[in-house]
Amino acid sequence: MNTSTSPSGAETAEGVPVRLGALVPLSRPGWVGAGRHLLAGLELAVREVNDSGGIGGRPLELVVRDTAADPERAAAAVDELAGLGVAAVVGEYHSVVARAVAARADALGVPYLCSSAVLDALTEEPTEWVARLAPAQSHGWRTYADFLLGAGRRRIAVVTQPSVYWATGTRVLRDHVAPHGGSVVELDANGLTPEALCDALVDHGATALLLLVGHAEPAVPIVRAVRSDPRLAELLIGAPAGQPEFAEWAELLGRDGAGIPFLRYLPERPGPLGEHVGKELGERLGEEPSFVAFEGWDTVTVLAEALRAHGTDRSAVAGAWPHLAVEGTRGPIRFSRTPGIGVWQWTWPPVQVADRDPADPDRFRILRTG
Repeated sequence: MNTSTSPSGAETAEGVPVRLGALVPLSRPGWVGAGRHLLAGLELAVREVNDSGGIGGRPLELVVRDTAADPERAAAAVDELAGLGVAAVVGEYHSVVARAVAARADALGVPYLCSSAVLDALTEEPTEWVARLAPAQSHGWRTYADFLLGAGRRRIAVVTQPSVYWATGTRVLRDHVAPHGGSVVELDANGLTPEALCDALVDHGATALLLLVGHAEPAVPIVRAVRSDPRLAELLIGAPAGQPEFAEWAELLGRDGAGIPFLRYLPERPGPLGEHVGKELGERLGEEPSFVAFEGWDTVTVLAEALRAHGTDRSAVAGAWPHLAVEGTRGPIRFSRTPGIGVWQWTWPPVQVADRDPADPDRFRILRTG
């Protein structure tokens, strides 16, 4: 998908557009639901920026590229967007893709504001060119581990596929629960059928199973198999990466998809700005917006402030990260240097462990905050 978006209001602002490159997963094997929500947030914020006069009278224009969760495709898109003269690059949901984007943006000297990817090591070395809104994986997943321990779930199984993101998450969980008498066993999603996985869970005496796998395959068949196995009636299924947040999950699994805790990055109660943006996003999406949609809106709003206050030169944008203070949909956004993280980081967005209510799968319950 190659598109440029100048939503309503852009034509009222005069001058050459200020272009932002937007990288989102809009086709398989990318997480299309997340990409759709992220793009909705980005586009809504661009429209609002332009309705309020743009960037010094110049319209903001979004140049969208579909990554399809492919790191090489995303890196090539950064090259293309840099050649098109974008002031900065935004977006991406998949951590392995965002890591490739960050590396290429750093090499080319293009500012990159990462919207949703959480991998701690977004870059190999510290960089001034990259900032991130999403919390680091270690921060969010430790909150999730605390939820498991608080629920008395100490014999944890993870069904996983090869990925630095899943491997890092497994390590965070193991390191956090081990001092509390917890254990984590890894089961290979590619080597076990859903039925064989159920047998392994029984053999290990697991009290929780975490889905560290792709959506919808193989996550959905695994959930169906576990839910239909009477031996595992007391097993907690969890999905820390957030699969149950999206409407497709409920459509595919119905009540089987309820009661599966996941991470999302929203406050317990939205403020006036969050309520306003949430209403607009809901109308645009035709469904309740996920935290990813809010991340998209916050991304453009932060960059618009950088462009207005510091100019559209790429080095000026990158130099703005530590000086920004922006009211986002989920709280005040400021960037700082955080130990172990090589990019400018918002520390921290609000973190929730939530699930779909088994009594009403269209309603979300907040189980823990962090």
